[in-house]
Amino acid sequence: MRRITPGGAKRFAGRKMISAGVKLAELDPAIVQHHVPTAYPAGFENWLRRRNDRLTSLFPSEWRMREASTVPAARVAVVVHVFYAELVPEILHELQHLPVEFDLIVTNATGVPLDLDTSSLDRVGRVEVYEVNNQGRDILPLVSLVNADILEPYELVLKIHTKRSAWRAEHTELSGTGDEWRRSLYAGLLGSPEHVESILSAFAGDPALGLLTADGNLVGPEFWGGDQQIVEALLKRLQLELEPETLHFASGSVYWVRGFILQGLRALQLSEWDFEAEAGQVDATTAHGVERLIGIVTEEAGYDLREVGSLTASSSDVESDGWKRFRRDAEVAPRARAVPFYLPQFHAFPENDQWWGTGFTEWSNVAGAQAIYEGQNQPLLPSDFGFYDLRAPGTRRKQYDLAQSMGIEGFMYYYYWFAGKKLMNLPVEQLVADSDDEPFCIMWANENFTRRWDGRSTNVLIGQDYERVPATQFIHDVIDLLTDDRYIRVDGRPVLGVYRITQIPEYRSVVAYWRQVAREAGLDDLLLLSVDVSGAFDGVEGDLSEHGMDAYMEFAPHNKLWSPWDRADTEFDDRFQGNTFRYDAMVENAELTLLEGVSDDRYPGVMVNYDNTARRQWQPDLWWGSNPYTFRRWFDAAVSAVADRDHEHRLVFVNAWNEWAESAVLEPTLRFGKSYLMAIRDVLYR
Repeated sequence: MRRITPGGAKRFAGRKMISAGVKLAELDPAIVQHHVPTAYPAGFENWLRRRNDRLTSLFPSEWRMREASTVPAARVAVVVHVFYAELVPEILHELQHLPVEFDLIVTNATGVPLDLDTSSLDRVGRVEVYEVNNQGRDILPLVSLVNADILEPYELVLKIHTKRSAWRAEHTELSGTGDEWRRSLYAGLLGSPEHVESILSAFAGDPALGLLTADGNLVGPEFWGGDQQIVEALLKRLQLELEPETLHFASGSVYWVRGFILQGLRALQLSEWDFEAEAGQVDATTAHGVERLIGIVTEEAGYDLREVGSLTASSSDVESDGWKRFRRDAEVAPRARAVPFYLPQFHAFPENDQWWGTGFTEWSNVAGAQAIYEGQNQPLLPSDFGFYDLRAPGTRRKQYDLAQSMGIEGFMYYYYWFAGKKLMNLPVEQLVADSDDEPFCIMWANENFTRRWDGRSTNVLIGQDYERVPATQFIHDVIDLLTDDRYIRVDGRPVLGVYRITQIPEYRSVVAYWRQVAREAGLDDLLLLSVDVSGAFDGVEGDLSEHGMDAYMEFAPHNKLWSPWDRADTEFDDRFQGNTFRYDAMVENAELTLLEGVSDDRYPGVMVNYDNTARRQWQPDLWWGSNPYTFRRWFDAAVSAVADRDHEHRLVFVNAWNEWAESAVLEPTLRFGKSYLMAIRDVLYR
């Protein structure tokens, strides 16, 4: 049964997106004087300046020299930050209660080597110690682990640190000493094998549970202190607006958490330059801000924050041995068949040389993009794969290996066929010629190829000409693809998408002919998908069966809510003449639609983002508000909407794997790392 989280309930009730800001005059004067700096390292303007500094490192550079572990990663990681070395034995004693294999990742800020005796930990796998400076408390070391991809393998993380909190003994509102607080946190989240089993079972059985802390430590807006302005600036990096009154976070910064919630912090691009020097601060630092922000992005991703005491109330819905799900050898299958769209434009070919200049590829547009407004993610540039050339051996295979590791089944390649003339067909034809096991399918992008990249009837470079070569011929040119054993099928029927089906003259008889040829080639039939576009884009309207098609394939942003973005408070370049929309509004509207149910003749689709500045520069259409957490929520809603179908029919499409010039990119970027892919994995293997 699908449900709405408390954060989601507020959104669905029609939340009003507002700019954060408790007036300083409304705060206690002492707090204003001591805890609200007039300028702080993590300020948005400071971040914008640092984005242009190629030498800024997001984690200690010496970590790059470490040899990679040969021990297979567990599904669970325990991340321990050490400042008080004398408290480490207490933590190691508690870790004996873990009932599954786990990796121990330690950040050491003591300044001296740690004596880490793990001999009593029977289930520990990797043990890695990373030396860090005493800066940013436990938060900067955690963020550095995220930025270095050290936490990438983990589905669940126990975050813990040596904690004294001597200031607590004199606090007028909080009871107990710092030592008592620490012991209650450790006992609440570890305590005994049976207790940890119940915690892990809750995460395995409750898809809404995102972060779990000890009783009495889930707090709200009354604990903003001097951190609200800092959090507002950090959220601006994610194109999120702060709702101060909805704050929930885990006080004490000790908790169990879904791996993705931490992995997504890579999108903040935090570095040591964002954190204050250590001076014994108890509030109003970047570390305190990130502590609160983690609670905010947990709910933005569609998850709940809870205390351990809440597990008793929901235990009847959770299998008592669900904790075994987090064993290293537990078999877990993806919840759906995720298929991103794949653009094969990243190689030179004669027509592009003629139209745009020798050597032109999509990278020529991408690298030349200029930012139009403050904080725009332009140019959006590749990281892990670089400016790849799809003619290079092994490039496509590396992409697929990464996609598969995140639960993605295969790619849907855009197929360009113009009256028998094929363009950009090299990647898919190389795939068919190879022996690698890479599932794939195609979508016929049957629109004009234009200078404005809009598929319309002006500025045409090469157009569709159905009179010269009829569309019936198309099936003969792709039948070798459709009959390939690796081709993606549903009930044995190859999945074939068509972008603008009603543009084809006599299209009903054309698709009937396609089906006949497919059967003659030994196929049961075709699964013909009509891309869900408007009538203005030659989409299908009315009953699908009357059009000879089998199902709709959603292709956001087509036929989704286009809600204008009021950019009055954002500084734009004077040359801008494009259109701006809100990603978050599209997501919330899509969630409502998905909750209402999806008919059997519809396969849902989501988009990473859409911003075609790289192609149109001063006249783009762009959406503001895309980030890995909001995307995760949308993708989860789409996967949940098909969860009651047989697995064969749980197709969910993603725009896109590598639409770089439209900012619809799952593969790794310099800006976001792998965080969008980790959102995919988090949903599929939840």
